[in-house]
Amino acid sequence: MPDQADRALDNSAPEKTGERLQKVLARTGQGSRRVCEELIADGRVTVDGKVAVLGRRVDVRTARVEVDGILLPVAPDLVYYLLNKPAGVITTSADPQGRPTVVDLVPSEPRVFSVGRLDLDTEGLLILTNDGALAQLLTHPSHGVDKEYVAEVDNGTPSPGALRQLRQGVELEDGRTAPAAVGVLSPGVLRLVIHEGKNRQVRRMCDAIGHPVRRLVRTRIATLRDTGLAPGHWRELTGVEVRALAAAAGRQS
Repeated sequence: MPDQADRALDNSAPEKTGERLQKVLARTGQGSRRVCEELIADGRVTVDGKVAVLGRRVDVRTARVEVDGILLPVAPDLVYYLLNKPAGVITTSADPQGRPTVVDLVPSEPRVFSVGRLDLDTEGLLILTNDGALAQLLTHPSHGVDKEYVAEVDNGTPSPGALRQLRQGVELEDGRTAPAAVGVLSPGVLRLVIHEGKNRQVRRMCDAIGHPVRRLVRTRIATLRDTGLAPGHWRELTGVEVRALAAAAGRQS
């Protein structure tokens, strides 16, 4: 941890305009102003990679603010939606064929994009946001964010040997998959947790062991799940949920 002298050196020319850092931290849910001042005094807050000091001001439009190495959403007008994507809806902003898209199901302003993709027939949880930094954290392969799926498969319940293949990694045309966490929920129904983002990965993994997927639903993204969100419906993420997502990605990086 840097000492007081290091912190003073890092902030030799602090911003003289913008919002006070403790106010920004409080607005993102880090605690009261006093608690946020203590975070700063303890050297746990950085701005653009440098340890901050009390009295620091930041331009929230451009500053990268982190607490304990976890990026905070401080820019103005950031939104975070959780959508329960139905089958038959595509994960793009527009479709030349006129099919419904995920952005048709959430507010049109401000413009948002999906964090990762679900294929046309896959259902379940999808995050849409205009926060590019968080999207990068959640989708970058090196961060290894968990995604959990429930898959109904054909040809009965996979054998112990087939399940072991999934757990050890399956050879696909674009490379071997990382080991997956796999469990049997009921006959012909699997729970799989992966942390990669290969195209149609779960479907191709199940194809490879001889059990094609009949229905696929994503039930969790990192720390985020919502069993009460109906298909086609969305809600805004809470500040606690956004911070937990960023923390989950940060812990894996």
